[in-house]
Amino acid sequence: MKKLCFLILMLPLLTFAQQKKTTGTTKNTPKKSSPVKVAETKPVDGFIINGVINGFPDGTSVALLNGQTGVPEIESTLKKGTFVFKGKVEAPEFKIILFNKQQPYITVFLDNSAVKVKASKDSLENALITGSASHAEYVDLVTSLAPYQAAFSEQGTSDSLLTINAQAVAKNFVKQHSTSFIAPLAIIRYSQLSEDPGEAETLFNMLAPNVKASAMGNYVAQQIAESKKNAIGTVLADFTQTDTTGAPISLSSYRGKYVLIDFWASWCRPCRQENPNVVANYNRFKDKNFTVIGVSLDKAKSAWVEAINMDGLTWGHVSDLQGWTNAVAQQFNVMSIPQNFLIDPNGKIIGKNLRGPALERKLAGLLK
Repeated sequence: MKKLCFLILMLPLLTFAQQKKTTGTTKNTPKKSSPVKVAETKPVDGFIINGVINGFPDGTSVALLNGQTGVPEIESTLKKGTFVFKGKVEAPEFKIILFNKQQPYITVFLDNSAVKVKASKDSLENALITGSASHAEYVDLVTSLAPYQAAFSEQGTSDSLLTINAQAVAKNFVKQHSTSFIAPLAIIRYSQLSEDPGEAETLFNMLAPNVKASAMGNYVAQQIAESKKNAIGTVLADFTQTDTTGAPISLSSYRGKYVLIDFWASWCRPCRQENPNVVANYNRFKDKNFTVIGVSLDKAKSAWVEAINMDGLTWGHVSDLQGWTNAVAQQFNVMSIPQNFLIDPNGKIIGKNLRGPALERKLAGLLK
């Protein structure tokens, strides 16, 4: 089964909510530029992205990144504020348009169509994207969830009416768009607010076969399978691996504390983007009987140690430096990263895959 490391899932809901359909002129409309004509001819078999971007100098690098790995797939430079990407996708999927090799960036759910992108350097998150039916469905989901943003932040609570309504919106999107390649994202958003893997599986089974087989569909399937094998309420089995000095560390030695077991790797961009969030929560709750154990899927010790130091990960770390075949990852059927388990002082699993605001919300509820 393919191992996954999703960059797109690290993006906050707020970013999604800002990419709304635009009609007329609003305060979020990109600044006007001198008229520039760009090619609109669509490839016979594939996609074309025509971009008009204000604010960057000519020669600025622009790249189309894989939304799963963050790896550049097409690279070019801006010419008179324009760029063109041509290619083909086997199925609609997330891509990221990155300028000058740094954030912020533009997210697009791309299919094989003629796509136009208009934006300004100072408001890339408000890019106007047209031409892709799949991206339009993505905007529909984003717009429908926008009124419930607080449910995905630290202000949300698991039993609030806001959370219940947000779950209902995500569920209804799946039911009404079972053939959409965006539907797996709706299931992911639902799962962020619910610890009911049974309902997530019911929603997944509604999807069309080709949607289930997509990269994000596979991700959802793996998360569902993983949730069954290490269910909330069960005791997480003990394990032992060596730390960066070669000393053996066992999970059982942390008994009596709330512990986040965090699976990551130095080469995983989504993991590295999530690390500041883990650091912030560790610093906030470390004096309230909470700690973290990092389990690395690295192969090179130097890269592992360098990433620990660079990201300021001051908690315990273990690895057998066997990459995806890491014994602990195999033990818990970890097929995608970042991934984590939160256990209580008795070793019982009380949370899974808690990232972004969800981690803070969970810890704040436990460690008052």
